[in-house]
Amino acid sequence: MCLLCFLVPGVLSKHVDHRNLFAQRACCRRQSHFVYIGQDISGSPVSVDVGMCRSHCGGAPRTSNEAGQQEYSKHASMLEFLRSKKMRMRRPAASEGSDTLGQLPSCGLNQVCEPTGMRVERVLLFEGPREVEVIQECHCDTKLTQCIRVPALRTYFFDTPYETVIDVGGCSRSKGSPEGFSCVPTKFDSALVETPNKVDLIQTVATCELKESCYRVPYVEYYYEIVNHADGIKEEKLKEIDVGRCLGGCTTGNRCLLRSPSDPDICHLWAEGPSTSCVPQGYESHTFLNQHGQIRTVLSITSCACQN
Repeated sequence: MCLLCFLVPGVLSKHVDHRNLFAQRACCRRQSHFVYIGQDISGSPVSVDVGMCRSHCGGAPRTSNEAGQQEYSKHASMLEFLRSKKMRMRRPAASEGSDTLGQLPSCGLNQVCEPTGMRVERVLLFEGPREVEVIQECHCDTKLTQCIRVPALRTYFFDTPYETVIDVGGCSRSKGSPEGFSCVPTKFDSALVETPNKVDLIQTVATCELKESCYRVPYVEYYYEIVNHADGIKEEKLKEIDVGRCLGGCTTGNRCLLRSPSDPDICHLWAEGPSTSCVPQGYESHTFLNQHGQIRTVLSITSCACQN
């Protein structure tokens, strides 16, 4: 009798395993997500499995077509099926608790399911070569409250003798930032990747800061300058000017059509809408004498704003 007491809980646990909150929160995995990117040189369509990190656990969701066919098969006629569907829509959602239980965030409240690494695939299309980033694996990562640079590994020339992994870097999606501000890259670096034909220069993120959607970043240029001293001696110096650049975008209204169920700050689908350019708003001039004895003026950006 006691042996049966020990066995019954084990049998029951198999039936409620899919409702185990701990098991659900431990679930963060990659699932296939094919994206059409164009036609190859033969004219055939090309789709790439870029993948996506699934932030919820439970069984794979059924398509509306499959679900409709299964529901319809339970009824004798289409009229009975429509009546049953209408009654379910009127009925209070008492069973929503059990349904949403299988849709709890897999990584907990203060975590998010994100890629651990990505590879860059180069596809030769009819219009020319194109780089596509493909998610390799996913894991639960902590949601950061500060704006900092975070590692972002990219694998180039995967499965070739030139395979190289580079930390291109990225900016954290910081929570609690002021309205209209985002954590964006403000300083960049570069890394060299050896290829079969040449050496490619890969841009990497060096520093991140909390900025508005349209912001200025440093961009240094060097010039030769001739300086005439009081004793009549001419000196050639190297002049450094931070001319600046405007980065970011300007949009009107909220154009997000589909947000992530696990993280509302992530938008999966944006609507086409009117946008304006991020352009220089303020500037200053730098005047100096160049190598050829000519006066040269270089303008530098001091601030950026959205152009109406």
